[in-house]
Amino acid sequence: MHYCLADYVLDIAQNAVEAGASRLKVVVGEDAGGTSVLVEDNGRGMSDEERKRALDPFYTDGTKHTKRRVGLGLPFLAQAAQATGGLFAIESEKGKGSRVSFRFPSDNVDTPPMGDMAALFLSVLCLPGDHELVVERRKKDGGEYRLVRSELSWAVGGLELVSSLALLREYLVSQEEDQ
Repeated sequence: MHYCLADYVLDIAQNAVEAGASRLKVVVGEDAGGTSVLVEDNGRGMSDEERKRALDPFYTDGTKHTKRRVGLGLPFLAQAAQATGGLFAIESEKGKGSRVSFRFPSDNVDTPPMGDMAALFLSVLCLPGDHELVVERRKKDGGEYRLVRSELSWAVGGLELVSSLALLREYLVSQEEDQ
């Protein structure tokens, strides 16, 4: 089971990249009522039958992780959201991509903590492959920011250098600090 909301987001984003997405959008918003997340991509997408199976914890297609007999990310997310009175939805079209959205209420004791948003976004930015990523972040305190992978890579000199990643981490932490 994932410990925090950031873990769920990273899992979904990684799935999108592994599904061949060349464009990925992650939106994380907080308000007085809770936290909403949207992850959409233009990857392989799923048929209605595949989408239903993706929510079955005892199913995996066997291609992504050949030794694994279960796929727990989306089923655990759906279960956790429903258990807290939140929302979960997955839309997908074969050959067009997928859209996963969820919301957790702030007033439920079982709502997972947010987690380290700066570390999450750094991890998603560094997922392998040639894809564009847009992150939109709206914080409860009213602060907001937007990240574009290609722009950040150009600004820091590439995402494969430790010095660039350290600079990017510092920037992300500064964006997450309370205003």
